[in-house]
Amino acid sequence: MAAGLGSRFGGVKQLAIVGPSGEAILDYSIRDAQAAGFGPTVLIVRSDIEADVRSHLAAVHGPEVDFRFVRQDDLGPARAKPWGTLHAILSAAVALDRPFAVINADDYYGAGSFARAAADLVDAAPGRATNIAFNLGNTVPPSGSVTRGICAVDDGRLVGIVETEECERRADGTLWAGGVQVADDTPASMNIWTFHHSVLDDFAERWQAFFAARSEDPQAECQLPTVVAELMADGRIEVEVTSSTEQWIGITNPDDLELARAALASRR
Repeated sequence: MAAGLGSRFGGVKQLAIVGPSGEAILDYSIRDAQAAGFGPTVLIVRSDIEADVRSHLAAVHGPEVDFRFVRQDDLGPARAKPWGTLHAILSAAVALDRPFAVINADDYYGAGSFARAAADLVDAAPGRATNIAFNLGNTVPPSGSVTRGICAVDDGRLVGIVETEECERRADGTLWAGGVQVADDTPASMNIWTFHHSVLDDFAERWQAFFAARSEDPQAECQLPTVVAELMADGRIEVEVTSSTEQWIGITNPDDLELARAALASRR
């Protein structure tokens, strides 16, 4: 998913250079996904950045990778702010004819996470999905706080995600989330999922319900975790949680750029 506005970053963070040869974070993700055995890479973009994304990927990857582009704003209706991550996936439905994984273009998940996602997709089936959860301690910056989706897990199954503010590492090394001290291995969703493509029918249904209720709100977004939670509550999908011990790397604010460059310096 590469159609975000990057409002807090102040630019097209999907293409922010973090690697020694002009790579953006999505380039590392694409390489890791290909190494894990994934097939086509579907890029969900906005019309106004499509040409830049195409040019960048051609320069970094050449003709070897099968890229397919879809424009989130083609799904409509037109609005300055994208309609959210569930809407983004639906905009790519025409290109999703097999089980698939979902990631954010500006988050780097590590090679092990893509290997885990590829393994999960071997058993992809209708009514089943996976969330590759990170240890919360591997997703917070050295200073400052972030919001993370803290996962409630029961016997390896996802039972809820709570968007939790003030996730931070304090000066004494302890980890806190929402004002409560937590363990480093508290599972956190960073928006890397796998799905059977049949779920797109359920997603379309939920999008229609969302749009009917919220279309007049210019800030409303139809988000993937919210819809997954609704489908779980209705017994229409079961989500298995698998763990990644990778160090998450991402860009939200301008100050994150140098941190990402340093963290990726040893990667290929």
